[in-house]
Amino acid sequence: MKLAKESRKLTKQLFQSSLTAGRLDEKKVRIIVNAVIEQKPRMYLGILKEYHRLVRMEAAKHHAVIESAVVLDPPTSSLLINDLRSRYGADMTSEFKVVPELLAGIRMKIGSDVFDNSVRERLARLYTQLTQA
Repeated sequence: MKLAKESRKLTKQLFQSSLTAGRLDEKKVRIIVNAVIEQKPRMYLGILKEYHRLVRMEAAKHHAVIESAVVLDPPTSSLLINDLRSRYGADMTSEFKVVPELLAGIRMKIGSDVFDNSVRERLARLYTQLTQA
């Protein structure tokens, strides 16, 4: 279902009104969702889907998924978290995962930003270069 231009505009306005000082306000999000469900404007399901997508993307900007081949020691973990908080804000949350397929190195995903410094990625780049040559 394609969202009409006016519905997209309304969704963006709703999303902007759910921010407080540039950060997502959970209380406002609940109020907005309940108001849309109660009022049921034209194409409200599409509006809610698009609003959910925008909220999910905004929330992902403040959550880091850090993958490594082995469990990171506490000093390294805290150093990474402190560095991320200095760059992305103090309310940054983090999640550590062990992914043995990385072989070595670290892969971090914060919102749409991906920082991949793993051996697996380096080998994949090398393979691509060799097969294209």
